[in-house]
Amino acid sequence: MRIVIAGGHGKIALRLERLLAARGDSPVGLIRNPDHAGDLRAAGAEPVVIDLESATVTELTEKVMGADAVVFAAGAGPGSGVPRKDTVDRGAAALLADAASLAGVRRYLMVSAIGVDKGPAPDAEPVWAAYVEAKKAADDDLRERGLQLDWTILRPGGLTDDPGTGRVRLAPEVERGQVSRDDVAAVLVALLDTPSTVGHVLELVGGDTPVDEAVAAVGQ
Repeated sequence: MRIVIAGGHGKIALRLERLLAARGDSPVGLIRNPDHAGDLRAAGAEPVVIDLESATVTELTEKVMGADAVVFAAGAGPGSGVPRKDTVDRGAAALLADAASLAGVRRYLMVSAIGVDKGPAPDAEPVWAAYVEAKKAADDDLRERGLQLDWTILRPGGLTDDPGTGRVRLAPEVERGQVSRDDVAAVLVALLDTPSTVGHVLELVGGDTPVDEAVAAVGQ
């Protein structure tokens, strides 16, 4: 499969690209900084340079044409301010959905964040509040597209760089907790292979269930 990954140099994206390449898929990583191309090639991915904050939908459609699926794993990053939470975490996600629809790429995986439907706490720091609101808006936009796309929204808990355990807890709502980026990437691969997960919003933390079993149980 040819999988186009927005935010291709992110920590989750690089792990996902390695997993996909290792099993013979063709991952394509969308990056803004051409200096990151070598890291993507080392992960087994094809780097494609495009700025999702300034690209037109036509330009992005050209990049995703012919893909079997797209994955939105981009983010403005911890050093960014309020405006970029909207332009990246919301705006770029919607742009990718528009481009996928135009290109005829139905499968769309969204990497979101746990608990965003509840919104930010009243006393939340402004940048964090903007992040939560942007993620919720992106998820809402995807859900409102109905049958235009075969979407799945994955909402991991607190992310760690610990080695993956291959065991998780995956459900529409789970108690807040942490999960390794390795395990998030493994769950994304399994979601790509599991049509029964289409139309589901799933929260993810570390747990006791093997990844393949946890994903296979969705929709049953």
